[in-house]
Amino acid sequence: MAFVKNVEDFVCGHCGVRVSGTGYTNHCPKCLWSKHVDKDPGDRLEPCGGMMEPTSLEGTTPKYRIVHTCTVCAMVRRVRVAADDDAETLVALSGKEALRSSR
Repeated sequence: MAFVKNVEDFVCGHCGVRVSGTGYTNHCPKCLWSKHVDKDPGDRLEPCGGMMEPTSLEGTTPKYRIVHTCTVCAMVRRVRVAADDDAETLVALSGKEALRSSR
């Protein structure tokens, strides 16, 4: 299915930050959490609606991806890091993954 661009503003369901959407925005730039609303990018057809926790960071500069895991159904999705994502939160996420890998 083709990507559907939806320009939508939203309030983050995790941290409460107001986010101005661009049509490509799919997660909060402050806390990196997302919401499980799409079966295919932009279609808004996923009935789950659970919160998607950022669980790890994959890739290398400049192609990092945030790995999200749904807290309701455990679906895993990978999305590109956005230019406005909080750098400190991204660093903390990369450290979280390093800590998980060392166990």
